[in-house]
Amino acid sequence: MTEKLIIPIHETFQKTIQGEGYWTGTPVDFIRLAGCPVGCHYCDTGYANGGVDLPRQIRTFDELINELFSPRVVISGGEPFIHKQLPNLVNKIEATGRQVSIETSGCYWQEISHQTWITLSPKQHISSKYPVVKQMWMRASEIKLVIETGKELEFYSKILLANNNIPVFLQPEWYSRNLALPLVLELLQEYPNYRLSVQLHKYLGIQ
Repeated sequence: MTEKLIIPIHETFQKTIQGEGYWTGTPVDFIRLAGCPVGCHYCDTGYANGGVDLPRQIRTFDELINELFSPRVVISGGEPFIHKQLPNLVNKIEATGRQVSIETSGCYWQEISHQTWITLSPKQHISSKYPVVKQMWMRASEIKLVIETGKELEFYSKILLANNNIPVFLQPEWYSRNLALPLVLELLQEYPNYRLSVQLHKYLGIQ
């Protein structure tokens, strides 16, 4: 008997837009996978304390795919790459003709479809226990750096310079955005090749 293809889900939602980074404003569906060990203090998905009390439901691949509407699917978390089923799920979704984006902190790695868009949002400056693995710097399609103090860009400056073919987006941390947005605007004057990401979905009040 063939093993059923299943994965733990935090939540899914459809017919929305991508609010961040390169694909901002494009129609997407979201699949948020459950679980993340990094524990970012500003996590807006609820994993600051490991997500102990967050919803977690086991779903089959077929169930998830049958819910899809949009031409692009964003797989986020949590941290998607902790799930060994991730590459298989991506392959199943791409087989429907849809494009897949994965949002990741980059501290875990699995071989993934070459068609998949990888949004790397490094968190090594928050926790040295979770450095970005070498393969992720090489594979990333874009880098989304959350700016809270302005020192984050300095932390990654050498590795960003070494990977200067990857588009970089500076995103003000939402809960401190009144301070972080001016910082980002100053940084963009210093680094004009980088771009602003503003979490458009939150300003519009949509999921």
